[in-house]
Amino acid sequence: MHIRPTLEHDIQWLPDVERSAAQAFTAWPALAWLAQGDVMNRETHQAFVDAGGSWVAEAPDGRILGFACARFEDQALHLHEVSVRREAQGQGVGRRLLQRVADAARQAGARELTLTTFADVPWNAPFYARLGFEVVDEGLLSARLRGILASELAHGLTGRCAMRLCVGA
Repeated sequence: MHIRPTLEHDIQWLPDVERSAAQAFTAWPALAWLAQGDVMNRETHQAFVDAGGSWVAEAPDGRILGFACARFEDQALHLHEVSVRREAQGQGVGRRLLQRVADAARQAGARELTLTTFADVPWNAPFYARLGFEVVDEGLLSARLRGILASELAHGLTGRCAMRLCVGA
């Protein structure tokens, strides 16, 4: 598997990867609706690619196994999405993508890599915690992270938390 920047011709495959990844939620009745939910559109993916904030995990046969996209916000690189095809989950694809995003944050001089995720879903907050991310206490949330969580709640996403990985000096 090779982790590399997303190219424009990769974008056509990313919605399918995201839909496949979301199938993992069918095992969680309260979140099963996410398996049928909307995915990022081509324009959103293109914006991440144009900003240099999108990476794919490519199998030896050229198939896209997963992707991650992030954007600089304040002194942080914020992870907006990481998705791994259902059949490739549990094989280190997500971990490798996150390592690449963290490397990009360090190289760009960011202080931290941030994200929002489900607190109790095993492949969400517990997964990120194993990779060194820490939950940001509600009282210590920046206005940016508070705003992201509020927007997610307004779209029906409950049980979310913000996490961060310190990557800068």
